[in-house]
Amino acid sequence: MYLHETFLRAIELDRSRVPDFDRYPFNLAAVRELGKLELHPKVTYIIGENGMGKSTLMESIAVAWGFNPEGGTKNFTFSTEATHSNLHEFIRLIRGVRKARDGFFFRAESYYNLATSIEEMDRDPLGGSSIISSYGGKSLHEQSHGESFFATFIHRFGGQGLYILDEPEAALSPLRQMSMLARIHQLVGRDSQFIIATHSPILMAYPDSIMYEMTPEGIQTTTLEETDHYAIMKRFLNDKERMLKELFED
Repeated sequence: MYLHETFLRAIELDRSRVPDFDRYPFNLAAVRELGKLELHPKVTYIIGENGMGKSTLMESIAVAWGFNPEGGTKNFTFSTEATHSNLHEFIRLIRGVRKARDGFFFRAESYYNLATSIEEMDRDPLGGSSIISSYGGKSLHEQSHGESFFATFIHRFGGQGLYILDEPEAALSPLRQMSMLARIHQLVGRDSQFIIATHSPILMAYPDSIMYEMTPEGIQTTTLEETDHYAIMKRFLNDKERMLKELFED
């Protein structure tokens, strides 16, 4: 599909092995109609409303790649609560010829647990060099949520890697989201590949990308301008008073 080489070319659900499509996680919209999903060598977006199964799908890709279900690199093994699904056991990764030198699974909902794990490992006198130095040298718990998120993007992501991001905008201001978009562009220039689940029209704006929308009917390709995220935000900004009137009347 694409001329560029990539780390991960596609994912595929082995539908013949699925025990029951009426049972979780196979009954989720993002999974139920999943066949083979081609990935862009630079940026692939997974979008859709809450409850469509985006995070479950992202988690399965990350775990199948070898990442910890709660986030981090392949070297993280912490687990605060084993709540991840077994979807990764049914996902086949179609890899490219290149080998990634770096990688990270960023999961906003469990980022606090990741930060805590880093501090615990750094307190271990046998743990070798400081882990937090790779995240800017300052405790992630001593920064605001947004600052600690951004510290990971800036300091830990080094390039030539596969980065799987689940709702990275959760603690970022609009300005920080634009800075994040610039950071993504920098890392793409360093031969990196991104898979991003997001609700942010700003983060969805990377031009050299493909966007998949999860709907109750299944998965479809779309563009930023065609998404409800973009249309609703544009309408609100262009006609705030009328939209507020409609919302409050309802």
